[in-house]
Amino acid sequence: MNTSTTVRVVVIGNGMVGFKFCEKLIARKKNEHQFALTVFGEEPRVAYDRVHLSAYFDGKTADDLTLAPPDWYAANGIQLYLTDPVVAIDRDRKEVRSHHGLVVPYDYLIVATGSGAFVPPVAGVEKDGVFVYRTIEDLDLIQSYARKASRGAVLGGGLLGLEAAKALLDLGLAEAHVVEFAPRLMPRQIDEAGSGILQSQLESLGLSIHLSKSTQQITGDDTITGMQFADGSHLAVDMLIISAGIRPRDELAKAAGLDTHPRGGILVNNFLQTSDPSIFAIGECAVAHHMIYGLVAPGYEMADVVASRLIGDEKEFKPFDMSTKLKLIGTDVGSFGDPFAAEPQCRTIVYENKVKGIYKRINISPDGKELLGGILVGDAEQYNMLLQTCKNKTILPPNPEDLILGSGGGEEAGAGVMSLPDDALICSCEAITKATLCHEIGENGHTTVDALKKATKACTGCGGCTPLVKDLIQGVLKQQGHYVRNILCEHFEYTRQELLDLVKINGLKTFGMVLDQFGHGDGCEVCKPAIASILASLWNENILEQGRSTIQDSNDRYLANIQKGGTYSVVPRIPGGEITPDKLIVIGQVAKKYGLYTKITGGQRIDLFGAHVGDLPLIWEELIAAGFESGHAYGKSLRTVKSCVGSTWCRYGVQDSVSFAIEVEERYKGVRSPHKIKSGVSGCIRECAEAQSKDFGIIATEKGWNLYVGGNGGSKPQHAQLLASDIDKETCIRYIDRFLMFYIKTADPLTRTATWLNKLDGGMSYLKAVVIDDVLGIGQELENEMQLLVDTFKCEWTAVVENPELRKRFSHFVNAPGQNDPTIQFEPLRHQKRAKEWR
Repeated sequence: MNTSTTVRVVVIGNGMVGFKFCEKLIARKKNEHQFALTVFGEEPRVAYDRVHLSAYFDGKTADDLTLAPPDWYAANGIQLYLTDPVVAIDRDRKEVRSHHGLVVPYDYLIVATGSGAFVPPVAGVEKDGVFVYRTIEDLDLIQSYARKASRGAVLGGGLLGLEAAKALLDLGLAEAHVVEFAPRLMPRQIDEAGSGILQSQLESLGLSIHLSKSTQQITGDDTITGMQFADGSHLAVDMLIISAGIRPRDELAKAAGLDTHPRGGILVNNFLQTSDPSIFAIGECAVAHHMIYGLVAPGYEMADVVASRLIGDEKEFKPFDMSTKLKLIGTDVGSFGDPFAAEPQCRTIVYENKVKGIYKRINISPDGKELLGGILVGDAEQYNMLLQTCKNKTILPPNPEDLILGSGGGEEAGAGVMSLPDDALICSCEAITKATLCHEIGENGHTTVDALKKATKACTGCGGCTPLVKDLIQGVLKQQGHYVRNILCEHFEYTRQELLDLVKINGLKTFGMVLDQFGHGDGCEVCKPAIASILASLWNENILEQGRSTIQDSNDRYLANIQKGGTYSVVPRIPGGEITPDKLIVIGQVAKKYGLYTKITGGQRIDLFGAHVGDLPLIWEELIAAGFESGHAYGKSLRTVKSCVGSTWCRYGVQDSVSFAIEVEERYKGVRSPHKIKSGVSGCIRECAEAQSKDFGIIATEKGWNLYVGGNGGSKPQHAQLLASDIDKETCIRYIDRFLMFYIKTADPLTRTATWLNKLDGGMSYLKAVVIDDVLGIGQELENEMQLLVDTFKCEWTAVVENPELRKRFSHFVNAPGQNDPTIQFEPLRHQKRAKEWR
């Protein structure tokens, strides 16, 4: 390259990959490399984040999704033309001509035209009410049309199709359908079993799934009224989003005589050069290594390769890993490596929990040494480490199932992120290695995620690498001998444990007082609920009074779990699962009166679903009059104490488990903690109450009771560990007091007891020393603190029912039935949508 003159570079396309090329070139260019950058975009706005496009329906604005403000281009010497796509490439004259007639010469041309939605050749796709799902403008049209629609469908059950289905749910349509030609959802990413779990999850949210359906025609005159299928069936809909795949935008390249693939896409070599050495193609319009890469990470890598090439480096684009992890409509879905490897080429380990909607599959080499690939549905917490283990061919632990189930022995499976090789790609989107991040952390002092974002661009793409980056920061600091303080957030330079002590010592009772004395700024969605939990754990005052309601999680704010469609759940406490016939009758009467769905849960109580926020005080008024209390199903607190019938009825029972379960639940009800707590009491070793899967569980023996702690029956199942054996009830209660208060005082926010115990220095041995041997000399203090919470308990719903001011908080929000009541005054709440059936 001649470095003495300015090199003219024209970029066709201002999507994520085109923008990333500009960013990479600006970051790489040296003084001897002078570039004149011109960018043409066909959309009316600057580059924005298409990966998180569905967040547009969650309240994000176009500005929120923008990758850089308009003045960024001018500040970096880039001439940007919006709403002006290139319509012709003159390779002989090395010029491009735009829609508005601009003719711009180039030395190098970067084609980043991306892809368009593939619209199958189905009769009637041109009708009103049929949309594609690719741009913000598409979403604006969908949002506008949905106001007059009630039954919507998505054609396509892949990644984009399920994102579009989420949009239909967000828009509040009465019916939402997914139509897929294949016999399962996401056929390119997950197997049949995983797809079945995903389908069940989606159906539970209100989506109707139609598989093995070939759409023959869109029915209706000028406007869609339905879909006709090849099997003769018909689906009545008044709105359709087509998301049946993508088609590379290669029409400019074809017209210019560049080589293209018969099935579409611009052919490129390992340097991303087309058949014309002066023209490069990157992103979804390019065919590299015989395939089109439809993810953002390989697109960014392509941008980096071309930027490097233009300054004289010989970097090549190598076959890129297409592993992906997404949260589809609230459900984690991930696949990596070879997810479909089959025996005898591999050995497969599968964990499936249909009740909780979790499916995990890993494929390991026949010798058990390497991870070849896998699939995660419903819980993808281990995705990042599994992906790195697979890509770096890390030797597996003796029990490979620990990779998806957890070791359960107080240690995390494997040595974690610090065991990865230096060249492991931690951030695939920006191609940032572990070595680069370790250097920035250890040598340049960038010891927060925000600092690393600014220094390296890590975590700024899909964001999936953030957990690994956090672990890497702690790992590097520990290696350097630093004491790692896991501070709460940017507004508090303290850990949760430090803040709890400071709040207690200074007698602070409100978030404002804590922020004024120990924080700065206005607070955020991380620190507000954490401080709310600390205040509740210390003082046990009503969470809705004295301005405390605004810092609670949304569920705590309404003392109920919000359900889809904007309704709420009502869960009265039923200690130990024991209930009188009279109370059963009252629950039935209330459910019938207010039209609530009822379900007996695994925690031995009855949940009532579908309550409108305005009805909650009325419902609870009737339940409280019958002797019920809040079940705290919405809070980070004790949920239930499950019991078997014990020696009262069971011929195997050796102790009265029901009475003890009631005593335990009555004692710890309402105790706020870093995360929810569950318990169980079994009357014998047959374990019908499943006590060993609880945060603390009690099992009867001939001599007394065994106490287990640190179990978890959630997304990462783990058996509880034995803390004490053959103890009497009084001793058992004393140990539980100490265990719970020690957990409350030392755990990080939103950390279950199982994870807390796994990370506790010294593990179970240390916990026994603290709880049983009282080596810290705080046993009596912990017991006194628990007794304070027990003595000050008040049912939160009773307080609301009896307090007119608190009741007003629940009066006629936007999801209340629209009755012609002249006293109704609607109060706006964060632009919450009115439910479809009341429009």
